[in-house]
Amino acid sequence: MIDVNGLRTGDTREVRRIADEIGRASRETGFFRITGHGIDLALVERTYRMAQRFFEFPEALKRQHYIGLSTNHRGYVPFTEKGDYPDEVNRSYEAFDLGLDLPHDDPDYLAGNRVLGPNVWPDLPGFKRTVSAYYNQISALGQLVCSALELHLGLPAGAMTRHMTKPVSQLRLLHYVRQRQVVDSTSVNMGAHTDYECLTLLHTRNPGLQVMTKADRWIDVPVDPGVFVVNIGDMLEAWTNGLLRSTPHRVLNLSPERFSMPYFVAANYDTVIRPFPELLRNGEPERYTPFRAGEHLERMLVRDFPYLKAIYARKAGGGADCVPIKNPFEDRMNRSSIPYAAR
Repeated sequence: MIDVNGLRTGDTREVRRIADEIGRASRETGFFRITGHGIDLALVERTYRMAQRFFEFPEALKRQHYIGLSTNHRGYVPFTEKGDYPDEVNRSYEAFDLGLDLPHDDPDYLAGNRVLGPNVWPDLPGFKRTVSAYYNQISALGQLVCSALELHLGLPAGAMTRHMTKPVSQLRLLHYVRQRQVVDSTSVNMGAHTDYECLTLLHTRNPGLQVMTKADRWIDVPVDPGVFVVNIGDMLEAWTNGLLRSTPHRVLNLSPERFSMPYFVAANYDTVIRPFPELLRNGEPERYTPFRAGEHLERMLVRDFPYLKAIYARKAGGGADCVPIKNPFEDRMNRSSIPYAAR
């Protein structure tokens, strides 16, 4: 557990101490938990209530906000929108996906960018106001943690955060349901994967989340409503030339019902992610082929969302199965099929 409140004090020694604590945890395990985060916990609870009220809507009403009807990947993700995680034995979750809420005349949105633009807002009193307030607070926390990592890594101030002025950062409101016929509570609901962005800040109130350690062992993440779980994502692994590694994780069916709210800290769409020169010491080569942040996110979303796969397949002139997509940052998981009990 890392108390990050001191990052706001301006005390140089305290900021350095906390930054190094975050850096060590990022290097050693790829995830950590933070307190002193400054997020209004009452706002967190109000956001959960808004999510729950939306998910209680009749299916037909939720479907009016179906993400496949949007032009920029925003809105309701039904239980039937299943991706390509092979170990999702008993997948059963729905979601509501949001991002940076840009105006309808935003030039990137008008140019057809699929991961930038306005959000889809359901006609639910207080939903937009509450969720927007939470998005603003959690995005500020994400930049604070990134600033601490810049310091720890010896990078110039703003090396990462100056590329986060119009990020492709997403917030997911997730609702997991263990189906009645599922008797194995240790079966996988959301399959093992890495996150595609720089960092993930997760709030959850229910057990079920597991992360893979550097020793390729699955461990349970403790539940504490007062803290946020942070894990490293693909973009940060590439930015640091593998010094920090994207953290595989999965969700089990431990709870009959589970809510969580991951926020994915990302760079701007056109940011070219390649190892920082300051981290290439002693002639070390770049281990990662440069890629644009938004393009990597889009590729992974195509893999994970059948409606997007169908759209891109039509553009390619073939069926949905002609768009095979793998994430190279997930190779670690493909070498490990460790069961739940071996932790």
